[in-house]
Amino acid sequence: MIPARDESATVASVVAGVRASLGCQVLVVDDASTDGTAASARAAGADVLMLPVGLGAWGASQAGIRFALRHEFKSVICLDADGQHLPDSLPLLFEARKRTGANVVIGTCFERLSLPKRIAWQYLRLLTGLRLRDFTSGLRLYDQRAMQVLAAPEASLLDYQDVGVLMLLAGKGMRMTETPTPMQARKSGHSRVFASWAVVARYMFNTTILCISRLDLGKRASDPATSGVNS
Repeated sequence: MIPARDESATVASVVAGVRASLGCQVLVVDDASTDGTAASARAAGADVLMLPVGLGAWGASQAGIRFALRHEFKSVICLDADGQHLPDSLPLLFEARKRTGANVVIGTCFERLSLPKRIAWQYLRLLTGLRLRDFTSGLRLYDQRAMQVLAAPEASLLDYQDVGVLMLLAGKGMRMTETPTPMQARKSGHSRVFASWAVVARYMFNTTILCISRLDLGKRASDPATSGVNS
């Protein structure tokens, strides 16, 4: 499943690579693109789900996950449309799931992380308690149990799919693991999170508030004084 917005320059090669590597059905979720993303994806052999309005990276991803559940797929691999994830590496995610039994497998290329990213991820590890090396990798495999969690309304209002999705999955008892995967530089565009220092600051502030709110929610949910209270 490939969420895409205005990725006509790269989406066809990504689709073709996935089909050659896995021989599986490929779904491109077109997040209200204004270019030829949908046509390029179809020409490369993908099914295309076109969203009437832009929902952002996570909204498009959730739409694709719901599509997969509705069509009774047992797992889904999500990857970016910009060409940085190498289709030849996708079998590594299935191997890691088979080896570990995890519900979620994240493809991680630690070498791609700059010093600011490594500092940010260390902060997020301390804040969330999640023992992950890369919080923003868009290369992930979800099994059916994880897909059911992410398709639920509770997951619909997450601003940043990265930490919010991972915390939700952890809170539901999903097992997560990472596996090394090679990646290459983006063929076009720039990082959504690290586009500028202002964007980084906004991301870290919003993520901190999200983490605090979810940690407080977990504390209240486990507090005997509040359990069983009707809303």
